[in-house]
Amino acid sequence: MLYLVRHGRTASNAARLLLGRMDVPLDELGRRQAAALAEVPQLRGATRVISSPLARAYDTASAIGPPVTVDDRWIEIDYGRFDGLELSAATQLWAAWDADLEYRPEGGESLSDLGRRVRAACADLWEEASGSDVVVVSHVSPIKAAVAWALGVPDETQWRMFLDTASMTVVGPGRKGPTLHSFNGTAHRPGS
Repeated sequence: MLYLVRHGRTASNAARLLLGRMDVPLDELGRRQAAALAEVPQLRGATRVISSPLARAYDTASAIGPPVTVDDRWIEIDYGRFDGLELSAATQLWAAWDADLEYRPEGGESLSDLGRRVRAACADLWEEASGSDVVVVSHVSPIKAAVAWALGVPDETQWRMFLDTASMTVVGPGRKGPTLHSFNGTAHRPGS
């Protein structure tokens, strides 16, 4: 099984800021969420834990263990000049991506670039995840791209998904390849 885990909460998440490549730590609730993830039996039995290089993901992955392998392909999308804005102020970015998935914000990357790198990472992991439990701790955009890969749907499908902090999404083998088993699971999380 491939367990896709979104990192625990940060102060920037709590403030509803667009958080891409800014490297911010988990807040106190995020650390509790990471500890709760470490208690999920399916994650504790993983043969491998992979993480984005950003601290919020790496610290969440480290709580789960075994030793964490960093894979840069699981880093959050680069919002470029929009990084750190309030989510409500990013309407220009959303409109540009709605019109063209190849749109690159100044200093950033396109949704298509994100989709290509995540699809490659998923393909590289799939044989291993088909036979053992692999955990990837990442961010909202790469996990949505991985779900699109599993479902065999285009990248723009991510606009129809909501993914919470410290959530768990599970992809397993099915009759026709990767199959979405669960999405945005949060039953394990502590309250606020």
